[in-house]
Amino acid sequence: MTDFDIIGDVHGQGDRLRSLLAELGWAPDPTGTYRHAEPNRQVIFVGDLVDRGPDQRGVLTIARAMVEAGTARIVMGNHEFNAICYATPDPDEPGAHLRRHTGKNTKQCREFLDQLAEPERAEWIAWFRTLPLWLDEEELDGLRIIHACWHAPSMQVVRDACGGDNVLGDDVRLFARASRKGDPLYAAVETLLKGPEVDLASYGLQPFLDPEGNSRPHARLRWWRTSDLPLSELLDIRPPARAADGGGYPDLTGLHLRSEDHTYAYDDRIPMVFGHHWRDWEPNEHIDWTEYAACVDFSAAKPDGRLVAYRWRGESRIDPSHYLDVR
Repeated sequence: MTDFDIIGDVHGQGDRLRSLLAELGWAPDPTGTYRHAEPNRQVIFVGDLVDRGPDQRGVLTIARAMVEAGTARIVMGNHEFNAICYATPDPDEPGAHLRRHTGKNTKQCREFLDQLAEPERAEWIAWFRTLPLWLDEEELDGLRIIHACWHAPSMQVVRDACGGDNVLGDDVRLFARASRKGDPLYAAVETLLKGPEVDLASYGLQPFLDPEGNSRPHARLRWWRTSDLPLSELLDIRPPARAADGGGYPDLTGLHLRSEDHTYAYDDRIPMVFGHHWRDWEPNEHIDWTEYAACVDFSAAKPDGRLVAYRWRGESRIDPSHYLDVR
């Protein structure tokens, strides 16, 4: 059985990645490829290697070399997906791209664009296209990996679109469908790579302002938790968020999840590790992990964030003592 060191969203933090690999016992060989003295060890990256950080090339080079050497595996994150769509011309609208070059979208990928010029950037985009959207327990000796949300119905939509596979590949039309609101593939990829969100209006709630001042009519769902908890325990609305009308923090008192939103709860008794959700250290059993699900995204791109790994050693239930972090 292979032991897996599952590394959270790196976001261009090359120094933290090298430090975490060293803490886990990985070291570069003469070619620069990281290897472990134990032959049954492998790294898994949960996606979001790019954007935000100062060492895009370093992170990508480390990860790709390990994947190609067989010492690591990887799944696609929403930032790799966004990079593909930002670079891909829209086949139905000449002059436009699948991810529009708005100020907001350009700002989000600014570090990737600035640090990696063409034609090198195009080579990385081509590699991103080869990344699977998830890894299942048959591939990983009983472990599951996804970037943002393990959701079987969405996975089936992807398989149906990709001829039974979980890789979008070189088919521009698949990326076009995955970029079009209203297409089932769009909804599926949004769920798998960005996680489900709750429509606040459906609960009688007003939009809120996030810490950056953006109005948010939806809130991320902590889908990995049991769905019978109060809504206040299931929505990610973080201070200093406030109501968009200038009022106080949205009042969730007495509210519970609607039945149509229950479908995202992770009820399978198979260990699963995911990223994306910007948790805060220290690991907290009430938010960051459950008996069968563990988040490894602890905001590595923030000055006070951590790059975190979960060391899976074949356990059938999540063990929080298996977290390892570097600052």
